[in-house]
Amino acid sequence: MSYTALYRKFRPDNFQDVKGQDHIVKTLTNQIKAKRLGHAYLFCGTRGTGKTSVAKILAKAVNCEHPIDGSPCCECKMCKAIQNGTSMNVIEIDAASNNGVDNIREIREEVAYRPAEGNYKVYIIDEVHMLSVGAFNALLKTLEEPPAYVMFILATTEVHKIPITILSRCQRYDFHRITIDTIAGRLSDLLRAEGVEAEDRAVRYVAKAGDGSMRDALSLLDQCIAFYLGEKLTYDKVLKVLGAVDGEVFGRLFERILSGDVTGTIHILEELIIGGRELGQFVGDFTWYMRNLLLVKTSEKPEEVVDVSSENLQALKEQVAAVQIETLMRYIRILSELSNQLRYSVQKRVQVEIALIKLCRPQMETDLGSVLERIRILEEKLENNPVREVVVREKASAPEPAQTQKETKPSKAAPGDLQRIAADWKRIVGETGGLFKNQLLQAQPKFNTQTEEPVLYVEFQGFLAKSFLDNPDYKEELQALITKHTGKVIPVEFLIADQDQKSVLSDITVDQAIRENIHMDVVVEEKPEE
Repeated sequence: MSYTALYRKFRPDNFQDVKGQDHIVKTLTNQIKAKRLGHAYLFCGTRGTGKTSVAKILAKAVNCEHPIDGSPCCECKMCKAIQNGTSMNVIEIDAASNNGVDNIREIREEVAYRPAEGNYKVYIIDEVHMLSVGAFNALLKTLEEPPAYVMFILATTEVHKIPITILSRCQRYDFHRITIDTIAGRLSDLLRAEGVEAEDRAVRYVAKAGDGSMRDALSLLDQCIAFYLGEKLTYDKVLKVLGAVDGEVFGRLFERILSGDVTGTIHILEELIIGGRELGQFVGDFTWYMRNLLLVKTSEKPEEVVDVSSENLQALKEQVAAVQIETLMRYIRILSELSNQLRYSVQKRVQVEIALIKLCRPQMETDLGSVLERIRILEEKLENNPVREVVVREKASAPEPAQTQKETKPSKAAPGDLQRIAADWKRIVGETGGLFKNQLLQAQPKFNTQTEEPVLYVEFQGFLAKSFLDNPDYKEELQALITKHTGKVIPVEFLIADQDQKSVLSDITVDQAIRENIHMDVVVEEKPEE
């Protein structure tokens, strides 16, 4: 006899064997016991969560000659016929390949005939979202008012693609992702039934790899058993079959990244590639490892949200102790972007290496997270170097050499308040509206080079702005927005370009403000020897 895959061999026969969907099982069994059955059901949820299995069990239960507490007995003639697929009462339709209007018209013609035996004629339409628009329309009337002996069970993984007219005619049941504990318990029972010895850690990893799908977990377990047929299934063997990476390797890799060791990081990646690890799986697992670190860092009770052993949880706490939350968020962002890129990349190794270098070298990026990471690295270097005393101070303002100065640069910098307004100009102007906003975006914020007073001159570029100069309300609106953003009251003057005042006005550059607030000059002084 040919071999039967585990997910087919151990498919549940009754409601008691269905795992992880107690809310659905209880509702259906209550309906069967009370004889309050609906005529149309919609089972929706991710793959491998039991939609088709529950549909077949429901079909058996409504036709069972001797139901037991709302569940089929699996011993009567009708139960056995439905289980073997020989019953004329249960019709399974794959909507992916039978999605035309003609297929639905055949159903409409068939429902006119009563079942030859049993109580109900049950139509199970799998992947119902694949039906065409015409097929959905043809199904509407029959689905709304079928004969009393007909039941429809629609199953789908993409409920958002089903028309609302179909949804309103069905009882909807959402199948949840199955927890790791539930899947691991089911796998352990099946392994004992198959006479296969396995480590608990190995079984739990397979359950985690199933990602909430019992069928996926059973398929992966089947693959691992076949590879090591007749041997004990260990954690290392499961990692080898699935192309996964041990958590200890992630710990070493994380330490190399934190220290900025590009060479060590690439060497670890080289070891994984030589060991046959799949890069997509590696990136996904490493992202999950970073997620665990973030939860350990931010949660008051990490043992309740991170599914790892107590030893691994302690290791995570030690690793994340000196890491900032922003750093972990940056790592997760880069790895998530990498995961999307790998789907369409033909040079996966190069993409992974570039991402790892980004993690080690935050100066390659200019976002806030990278700046904070660079500050962290600098602070660590200062703490680890007690011999040298580092003094951070602003460099005394000295005139630049004449040959390096631009001719258009004013003789003195604008006041700091005006520089900050200029740097934040688009955000301030963005709170206005209409033509005023459009003209302000084209205008140039300027200052008077011959006075010390921080007066903001807004130089409009076209004659359309003439109406704003004559109406003081616009000036008050802009002054209020500037006060809101800066906390200071700055006088504002409007003018049109090419007027006489232009000769004493100059553009406001924000280079000096950036230098003062972000890029401070760092002077390293040697500590004098005693």
